Amino acid sequence: MSKIALITGATSGIGAACAHLFAAQGYNLILLGRREQLLTEVSKHLEDKYAVEVKKIVADVRDNEDLSYRLETLPQQWKKVDVLINNAGLSQGLDPIDKGNIDDWDTMIDTNVKGLLYTTRIVSNWMIARKSGHIINIGSIAGKEVYPNGNVYCATKHAVDALNKSMRIDLLPHGIKVTAINPGMVETEFSKVRFKGDEGRAKKVYDGLEPLVAKDIAEAIWFVVSRPAHVNINDMLIMPTAQATGTIINRK
Repeated sequence: MSKIALITGATSGIGAACAHLFAAQGYNLILLGRREQLLTEVSKHLEDKYAVEVKKIVADVRDNEDLSYRLETLPQQWKKVDVLINNAGLSQGLDPIDKGNIDDWDTMIDTNVKGLLYTTRIVSNWMIARKSGHIINIGSIAGKEVYPNGNVYCATKHAVDALNKSMRIDLLPHGIKVTAINPGMVETEFSKVRFKGDEGRAKKVYDGLEPLVAKDIAEAIWFVVSRPAHVNINDMLIMPTAQATGTIINRK
């Protein structure tokens, strides 16, 4: 078979952009997401356009039992995953710690940290068996610093940063590469999800600047994956030109 990339959160944004770029490079794909209709549309488009094979997995990374079943029951040839892109993640709310919504906290922790762990535990074992593979963890500038009212979201992305470093150590004897990709402001569904569908509020986040787009991050991921076997990019921080830190932004 061609090489295989498994992408979580593959129905939109960075995940969908990665699916397009890897399909264009001849990778077969395992696309995992919660929204079945979108997953079907993306998969069919990629199969038709690039003549690659696509396995769809409708699942929520927060549900370890269901996720494990769906991954472990894949045909054996589909377990030869070359690249895992842990992209599924989100932010919910933008409240100070004393007013935080506990359901939002649980959603962020369960998705951004536990979901990444659940997926990685399974797929890393497939890679260990083959002594080959590359794990890409999508972090954030929020994993490098903190900002007002970002408390729990920042904490989850700091956890991803720590997990990326520890994975690199743990998987080093097995020849598996591990990379963190940490974007700044990327205009995807991120802010719309954070503000629970309030499109007006979400749009204001990007007013007065040209943010990154999903394709920018997908291209950076492809660059990392396409390095020679002896090269591993441990950590990459990518910002729009108009952004210096998580909170210092040059708006026109």
